Amino acid sequence: MARKVSGVSFSEAKARSTAWAVTFGDMVTLLLTFFILVIVIMNEAEKHLDQIVNMLLNETYKELSTELESDNVQVDRVTKGVKITMASGQLFSSGDAELRREVLPVLNQITTFIKNSRIVSIREDPEFKQFLDAIERSKQKLNIEIRTEGHTDNLPLPKELTSKWKSNWELSTARALNVVELLSEFSELSEDKFSAMGYGEFRPVGKNDTPEGRARNRRVEIYLDAFVTMEEVITVSPFPAP
Repeated sequence: MARKVSGVSFSEAKARSTAWAVTFGDMVTLLLTFFILVIVIMNEAEKHLDQIVNMLLNETYKELSTELESDNVQVDRVTKGVKITMASGQLFSSGDAELRREVLPVLNQITTFIKNSRIVSIREDPEFKQFLDAIERSKQKLNIEIRTEGHTDNLPLPKELTSKWKSNWELSTARALNVVELLSEFSELSEDKFSAMGYGEFRPVGKNDTPEGRARNRRVEIYLDAFVTMEEVITVSPFPAP
């Protein structure tokens, strides 16, 4: 016979004392299901935002390739956005980082098309107001990046240039920087959209054992890219810096 505690059997008292665990378990399961559902919804919403960005980049690629592509300018749609490639020989004298004056109109034309593209001028387009509002509501931001990358072949710099440039790496960086500064000046867009990088001979697109391959490797690439990221949250420490 089961022992009784204050008129209630021991087994009944034990059952009552653990009944809360069933309710608690159900609540945890529901909360877990809820959070999983929120994550799925957020991921789907994020995919939707990325799809719109990619649609605009595809549209920009079609426009730029139609308007700009020539023997001297190549336009490609790549993972990093829209890529515009120009041969270094067209832009610079050998071993120099100063842009040729005759190429300035071409760079001005490239800048004009980039500036007027819907992805760059999206904030002035009422069609995308809901899209921008959705980004803001999700505590994210739309980043627009216009980046130049300089590349050279693998031939060592002539001795007369080693006092000016320590390496092909330095020369390619100076060329990329001069191009991006000009794009920034022509476009009058905020400078935080622009960046420049130099890779020297370390990212070839052709073989460096032939004159044709080396000529392909001497190039400047201009990238137009857009992507959505979470806004940075700046926290202020209550403790003074040491």
